[in-house]
Amino acid sequence: MRAARRGLALCAALPLAAAHADDQPMAAVCGPAGAVLTTAMMWIAARRQRRSDTVEADLREIADAMQRALLRPVPEGLVQVSGRVRYLAAAAQARVGGDLYDVADTPYGVRVIVGDVMGKGLAAVEQASDVLGAFRELAHHEKSLPVVAARLDAFLATRGREEEFVTAFLAEISESGDSAELVTCGHPPPLLLSGGRVSYAELVPAPPLGLVGLGGGCCASATVELAPGDRMLLYTDGVSDARDASGRFYPSPNGSRRCAATTPTS
Repeated sequence: MRAARRGLALCAALPLAAAHADDQPMAAVCGPAGAVLTTAMMWIAARRQRRSDTVEADLREIADAMQRALLRPVPEGLVQVSGRVRYLAAAAQARVGGDLYDVADTPYGVRVIVGDVMGKGLAAVEQASDVLGAFRELAHHEKSLPVVAARLDAFLATRGREEEFVTAFLAEISESGDSAELVTCGHPPPLLLSGGRVSYAELVPAPPLGLVGLGGGCCASATVELAPGDRMLLYTDGVSDARDASGRFYPSPNGSRRCAATTPTS
């Protein structure tokens, strides 16, 4: 529209320039020349903006496809449990980041993983993709949840990349839904809401995935009892390190750890 208006202005300027070519030759030349130059610059800017919008739309579509491939929605029709997920990447324009999660309905119960990859950027996304791919395979074929964690650790350790690790929390809700087996590898413990009280699950922590061998190579599990209506909050450090508008950490249930317990999930 602006380029069209400039074109109309140029058409109007040409007769005026011709009429005053004898008494004001400089104005007669500069007026149309300025209109031509301005119109050309706006035309170039408009084309660049259209190209930029096209590229941005393509990148957004790619990011959305990547998110759907990596971070799948919670499966529907789970008998034992119901789940909700809330995922926010650190970068405002990003769809995925270094945090990961997945929920799998397996022959051994509903299995869940929540993790946080060391590092940022595309390298972290790649590692998150690798961990999720390995978990989705192991969750359906490995009977023991601690062995699932140990094999994920071995998978990362054999990649040959030094100083790479992933903090991860794994859970397995029994087929009856009255208990959950929990394993943590360098990841914060979940919050349990039971009987109107909120508390942290008591777990035996292991080193992060990729470094479990430094702690003896063992991933111990713990079992918690669940009653109808109990809830479990799994999260990453995006929740535990969150602060309010005054810069203060959100209060934790027992005052000894930081956590924003009102956040659904991460």
